[in-house]
Amino acid sequence: MIEVQGQQVEELLREAINQMGLKQSAQLVSITKRVEAQDPVLFFASAAKLNKERCFWMSTKDAFSVVGVGNVFEINANEDRFQYIEETWKKLIDDVWVYNPFKAPGTGLVTLGGLDFDPKKPRTDLWNDFPRLQFKIPEYILTKNNSDFYLTINIKVCKDDHPIQLLKAIETVETKLFQTAKEQLDLPKIIHKKMIAPEQWKNTVQRAKQEIQQKQMDKIVLAREMRLTFSKQVDVSQVLSDLIDKQSNSYIFAFEQSDSCFVGATPERLVRVENKKLLSTCLAGTAPRGATEEEDQRIAAMLFQDPKNREEHDFVVQMIKQGINKYCTDVQIPDTPVVYPLKNLQHLYTPVTGVLKDGYTIFNVIKELHPTPALGGVPRDLSMTFIRNNEQLDRGWYGAPVGWLDSNNYGEFAVAIRSALIQEDEASLFAGCGIVKDSDPEEEFAETEIKFSPMLTVLGGQP
Repeated sequence: MIEVQGQQVEELLREAINQMGLKQSAQLVSITKRVEAQDPVLFFASAAKLNKERCFWMSTKDAFSVVGVGNVFEINANEDRFQYIEETWKKLIDDVWVYNPFKAPGTGLVTLGGLDFDPKKPRTDLWNDFPRLQFKIPEYILTKNNSDFYLTINIKVCKDDHPIQLLKAIETVETKLFQTAKEQLDLPKIIHKKMIAPEQWKNTVQRAKQEIQQKQMDKIVLAREMRLTFSKQVDVSQVLSDLIDKQSNSYIFAFEQSDSCFVGATPERLVRVENKKLLSTCLAGTAPRGATEEEDQRIAAMLFQDPKNREEHDFVVQMIKQGINKYCTDVQIPDTPVVYPLKNLQHLYTPVTGVLKDGYTIFNVIKELHPTPALGGVPRDLSMTFIRNNEQLDRGWYGAPVGWLDSNNYGEFAVAIRSALIQEDEASLFAGCGIVKDSDPEEEFAETEIKFSPMLTVLGGQP
């Protein structure tokens, strides 16, 4: 199954230990090897036997996935979060001992994680298991890149460690992870579904409209929560499998922390970097899919021509353009959007490309772009203040950047929408929409109902 033999791993561990400096008490070692094809979801499911926290990332349209198991190092931050993670990540790359002859995306030293939508918003118990910012370096990472599969082992070694003993421990874990048989479990039934304060949310929409008119704002995005209770504990691996099957053209993600797992299928890329090449996308303006091809095309045409949706989309395009121009050269943006179809919904879509200037990283761009007008509003500061003071929901990681980056200068982050926070036999689903001066509270409420459907469907409910 695994092409690189254990003897080579033993030799690499021995070499890393021998190269440790006299003052080093421990050394982070990262070894990547090619492996045979493995279902990422089965790998994720097998990891449950190890009682280690897991993380999952898949770009369905790119045939790319990264699955992490365990935690050899983590980065947490509350203050100066972007600067702190950038500095910490750079130091880690400088200090780690890496064996990775492949240099494929998602191999070598890789970290996965996310952060709060608004670090200034007071926390509630809902997100107790999740730090305001957390990026983990897993102990074991399965990477799929097109038809190639890799396993990366990250381990801390000490001067007096014995390579043979380390290898035996690694091989024991690998055997469990590559046992692919998985019992097909039925999703638990939803026994209770509760909309959290729907009338209060509609009143907040009305208040947002007044604020927009009085302060000459353009847009405020408001989100709300649906709470589900199930007949038994939810199997996250089954949820991931169903999301992959039903939500094409999406980023499928899961971040496990203690008894909670934040999982979703978002179509909204924030930024991708491949060496210096950068891609961001504007995804704003939403409509349902039609029951027939003719109806679908009619709805798509209405979406494309609708002034409210086009205006909402243009807010995002202009904001991303301004942000990207600070850090990139050769910025390219199409003049008009296209309609981007998903399983349940369709959106207006515009790609933005550029080349990162020297001295800047993916974190500079994330800090500049988050939150986009699609999740915060326009202007940003005023809309964020309104959300902070009036929205009842503690968004936590919902609507914020989640993703990964590696030591090969690859990385990708998406905006965590179409998501749920699963807590054993309960789950919170999140959805939001952009409020403008002419918004109707009932229509906006109906739009959020549509946006709940991707997660509600795979969790056993009706859209």
